[in-house]
Amino acid sequence: MTPAHRLLLTLAAACLAAAPFHLHANKAAVTSPRIEVSFAAAAHAQPVTGRVYVAVSRDGAKPPIEQTDITGVPLFGHDVTGLKPGQIAAIDVNDYGAPLASLRDLPAGDYWMQPFVNVYTEFKRADGHTLWMHMDQWEGQDWKHSPGNLYGKPVKVHYDPTAATPIRLVADQVIAPIPFPKDSEYVRRFRIQSKLLTKFWGHPIYLGATVLLPKGYAERTNVRYPVVYDQGHFSTDAPFGFERKDSKMRAFWLDDAKKPRVIVVTLQHPSPFYDDSYAVNSPNEGPFDDAIHQELYPEIARRFRTIEQPWARILTGGSTGGWIAVAQQLFHPKFYGGSFAMCPDSLDFRHHQVVNIYDDANAYTVDKGWVKVERVDTRQPDGNVDAMMKDENHYELAVGDHSRSGGQWDIWEAAWGPIGADGYPQRIWDKRTGAIDHAVAEYWKQHFDLRYMLEKNWATLGPLVTDKLHIY
Repeated sequence: MTPAHRLLLTLAAACLAAAPFHLHANKAAVTSPRIEVSFAAAAHAQPVTGRVYVAVSRDGAKPPIEQTDITGVPLFGHDVTGLKPGQIAAIDVNDYGAPLASLRDLPAGDYWMQPFVNVYTEFKRADGHTLWMHMDQWEGQDWKHSPGNLYGKPVKVHYDPTAATPIRLVADQVIAPIPFPKDSEYVRRFRIQSKLLTKFWGHPIYLGATVLLPKGYAERTNVRYPVVYDQGHFSTDAPFGFERKDSKMRAFWLDDAKKPRVIVVTLQHPSPFYDDSYAVNSPNEGPFDDAIHQELYPEIARRFRTIEQPWARILTGGSTGGWIAVAQQLFHPKFYGGSFAMCPDSLDFRHHQVVNIYDDANAYTVDKGWVKVERVDTRQPDGNVDAMMKDENHYELAVGDHSRSGGQWDIWEAAWGPIGADGYPQRIWDKRTGAIDHAVAEYWKQHFDLRYMLEKNWATLGPLVTDKLHIY
């Protein structure tokens, strides 16, 4: 073998030996998908503990954050603690998203991306737990529009999951405060700080009311009126749509031939978990029921000429408000004169929407043996499906862990469930898989299953609510 042959063989062997190393090195150089978010000091000068989001859309006609929903555009979230202005929070494949579970599921392409920062408040509660939650700013736990939260303008980017350089986004805008609505001749609004709730949460908590007065109230100063308590989600709008343009209710209310002689009140009781507290005393939310009856109602009576008799207190409401209307009548059977509830939330947890939390094994699927059929969350009147159970729950998980999404399923856990070891609500089911925790379900049953409560206590409770419960 000539020296030249030996040299060629040596070079060939070296190349073969080095090939696996170079392949591995090139693979290692490719980083996982990563989006870096920071916020500007001009928008928020102090460190933030909260949740950072990136919303991704193919459509730039509307901000991507506004397009997120149960079946909306992808939203990815990442918790931060003490994040300083200019400091980077990285969202990568380990951060949960919906409807895409991970950044690795986002195809390469051109997108509009928008950063957002949901600012949390520290609550040192009276029960010894310290929680970080979004503090309602009288917007009704609407994190996308809550004053003080931060966002950046949408940016058009090219996303390449194999790129070594991350996408960098800056939240440099802050959502402005919401002005308190002005009173009018017939509509009055007020807000008070609750001593009971402030003590429980270790932070100022507020209750409010919007009051619709009957025609002639100002002139008939010696007349007192019965009250209809219209229960429901947070809103400072006038009851029954009175202030809407072309409101039929307004025409009816001011008709001299009809002019109902009654006061209508809607309540505002947002909690750190949701836009309303469900008006209950619960381990997670604190004494909202007590605060409403011992602080807010007396303030209404002080400010307005109400008749303080059970027959003159009527409950009504729909959906969430329907559940509250039934629950309040059962929890305070001698205080109210009747409840007229429309399409209430689950009064019987054997039918918690479409789940029997006592007997079913999984909230997301029904096991048919050879196949698992997904449960429907929402559908159209014609039967077409809008979303499945897992879709809404997974979206809530992307918005916030520990029942902090401000969403519907999370508030049920906070209002009706026990406290977990970490101070946050115990899950009724695994948020990712849907596996039901029947020990938690039993707690729900003993404390807030209204059908079970009425059945169990029928001998004493039944006579007190006879002819008072009307459910539509």
